[in-house]
Amino acid sequence: MFTSKERIKNDIEKLSKFNASPWEGLTRLSFSKEDKKAREYIKRKMEEARLEIYEDAAGTIIGRRMGIDNHLPVVMIGSHFDSVKNGGNFDGPAGVITGLEIARVLNERNIKTKYPLEFIAMIEEEGARFGSGLFGSRSMVGKVGKDDLEKYCDENGTTIAKAMRDFGFNPDNITKAKRDPKTIKAFFELHIEQGPVLETEHKDIGIVDTIVGIDQYNIEVTGISGHAGTTPMNMRNDALVLASDIVKQINLMAKKAGEGTVATVGNLKVYPGGANIIPKKVWFSVDVRSRDKNKIETIAKEIDELLKHECKKQKAFYKMEKKISVDPVRLPRNISEVLKRKCEKLGFSYKEMISGAGHDAMILAGITDVGLVFVPSKYGKSHCPEEWTDYDQLQKGIEVVLEAVLVIAEKEEKK
Repeated sequence: MFTSKERIKNDIEKLSKFNASPWEGLTRLSFSKEDKKAREYIKRKMEEARLEIYEDAAGTIIGRRMGIDNHLPVVMIGSHFDSVKNGGNFDGPAGVITGLEIARVLNERNIKTKYPLEFIAMIEEEGARFGSGLFGSRSMVGKVGKDDLEKYCDENGTTIAKAMRDFGFNPDNITKAKRDPKTIKAFFELHIEQGPVLETEHKDIGIVDTIVGIDQYNIEVTGISGHAGTTPMNMRNDALVLASDIVKQINLMAKKAGEGTVATVGNLKVYPGGANIIPKKVWFSVDVRSRDKNKIETIAKEIDELLKHECKKQKAFYKMEKKISVDPVRLPRNISEVLKRKCEKLGFSYKEMISGAGHDAMILAGITDVGLVFVPSKYGKSHCPEEWTDYDQLQKGIEVVLEAVLVIAEKEEKK
């Protein structure tokens, strides 16, 4: 292999140190001091790889390697470097390090490509700080505006706009992050699988052909507060009881839809939050995913109708706000065929598969050809401290992406 397992391991371990929750998994939120330190590390490694470095208006780090013809569109390689709260060290950084290692190998082997390359490290893919996931890639395709930066805020009430400003970025320039599709030939992302399939089936590589669609909503249910000891049970208008019934029904809706459709309520807040106070208001998130767009839309409609019916019956009120809506994506065959050929050339076993998780690749697929490569996750665990991918498996994935990039970017043949 041309890649170095030791360098890959070193990058993963060094990046994992920029962490707000040592010994409790990885927490690296966007526009935080941990973001700043990780950003400095990534830029330093890009500089060592002799890349031209800049940051776009959304905060994505980009390292450019010139091609033989720099008027041609770029081939991009990368992923994100933010994390969920108390997550793992591989989700996102594995793809960023893929780009760094490929850049180093190209330099060591003195390889030139006809098309220029860009190695990218995106932020806020997880949405863990502001609840606005896939932020870097959505900015690249023009789906983030100035109003969005004032709309979303963290748990302390800090808006994206303020966080950007405090960090040194100008939120007024956010639309400048948009890329002209004509300037991008392809995008490659390597990611850990975050599930058990590859490990269970003893496959080295997953080649994604479909990424599920995702709709995310914020729902607020409002009832009437009261004293927990003096308000009779038959005279209560308890927002939490109502919300609990809704949450249970959402679970059943996804089971009824079938075909791998899932719905998750992963965040719930009760107000005012006292042990001796009947809840007046409940806020909760809903995440719906499916390969079938119609099933996502049907569940959203059913949730709205259920809220309307139950709130009318119990004299409560509700608000339902859509945060993110991304259609299911079928990835192009031309890229996946190259990836399969390279797996066969390298002697790696592979499996074509569906991604149940959302990735920056699904957003960029709206403007360019995309290749999404999975490597095995130990016990299928992700978004937790136990998240792990063996370094030799990660190295195999990087080798596959390297070989495919050389095809799409058209490696210069030595004469």
